[in-house]
Amino acid sequence: MEEGNKKDVVISGCQRRTIMVTNDDGIDAPGLRALVHVLVSTHQFNVLVCAPDQEMSAVSHSVTWAHPLSVKQVDINGATAFAVFGTPADCASLGVSEALFPSVPDLVVISGINKGSNCGYHIIYSGTVAGAREACLNGVPSLSISYNCDGGKKSDVHDFKLAAEACLPLIIAVMSEIRNNTYPQGCFLNIDLPTNVADHKGFKLTKQGESSIKLGWKQVTSDMQRSKIGTVTDTAASQEHLFFCREIRRPQVDEGDSDYRFLQEGYITVTPLGVLSPAETGPQAFFQNWLSSVVDTKLTLVALFIVLMARSKEEEEEEEDVTQQVLTTRHEHLRKGKISHPHIGDSRSYNGNVNEILQNHATRCKMIEYTENVAILKEGEIEIDR
Repeated sequence: MEEGNKKDVVISGCQRRTIMVTNDDGIDAPGLRALVHVLVSTHQFNVLVCAPDQEMSAVSHSVTWAHPLSVKQVDINGATAFAVFGTPADCASLGVSEALFPSVPDLVVISGINKGSNCGYHIIYSGTVAGAREACLNGVPSLSISYNCDGGKKSDVHDFKLAAEACLPLIIAVMSEIRNNTYPQGCFLNIDLPTNVADHKGFKLTKQGESSIKLGWKQVTSDMQRSKIGTVTDTAASQEHLFFCREIRRPQVDEGDSDYRFLQEGYITVTPLGVLSPAETGPQAFFQNWLSSVVDTKLTLVALFIVLMARSKEEEEEEEDVTQQVLTTRHEHLRKGKISHPHIGDSRSYNGNVNEILQNHATRCKMIEYTENVAILKEGEIEIDR
């Protein structure tokens, strides 16, 4: 009887929705492992994993062009998983392309769970958000999930498991909308969970705010740099380099109706994001008038004049380069010893010491100016006996 009840609860494989998980903390990160564990344990989903083989935090939406992606299958209980030598955007693109996994018509991508929040301007730098954005660009519904873990202690799988369980109602709700063909196109959801996720205040629909951490640069010693990243091991080479590390200058907190504010208040924030980056209405109107003024005023003529002057200078410099090349060639022939020149006298041929030739040439020419030599060269008055 208990076995029969269990079968009634578990959805058959052919009816399960498929979720592909990626992230930017790497395939071994506790956030990804906890999310996969929770998804698998529901018996509601087929779970695929396509994630970076190492930490790729803050790489934003960078992609790989210069070389093929190296992919290795990894054992994750209950899921089909691959580790990729690539960025989160690479992983999302490869995972939904049908090149790695079979055709999956009902695929949904979840990027996360990230260690640390992704609110405000941090969204721009986030590899986690980029993974979801890349899936959305490919027409696949997606979510990015980040956990504002306590920076004072090391977060473990249990913390991320609580975060994954808290997101489960959102994931199931998104699946339902997709099944009913009511889920909006061209957007994805960015979800942030508060530090005390077990006692969160509920879900709050928010907008991307303007919170950020202003970063600067600080010069450090090579020893400090090597201890942190280990990129320079040769002492002599390190002495030829300067080293700079990022440092936090000041946080900028958005006090408005934003994702960061409600996250700090203990809510699970849900922020719809688009794949495009249009400006607000105000700047759009300003630049519309501004562009018209540029076209209709004398600024266009001024710009054209500047371009023509620049071209003229470039042509002049090119001509000087050609002249210098000719002079260099003549000088090389002169060094080799056999030359005839009307200013040297009687078109005599000189062989031998180059210093003597140059001295006689300067005396006979009475220190002819460089510009006259250029003119002579152009008129072909110097003849070299090859």
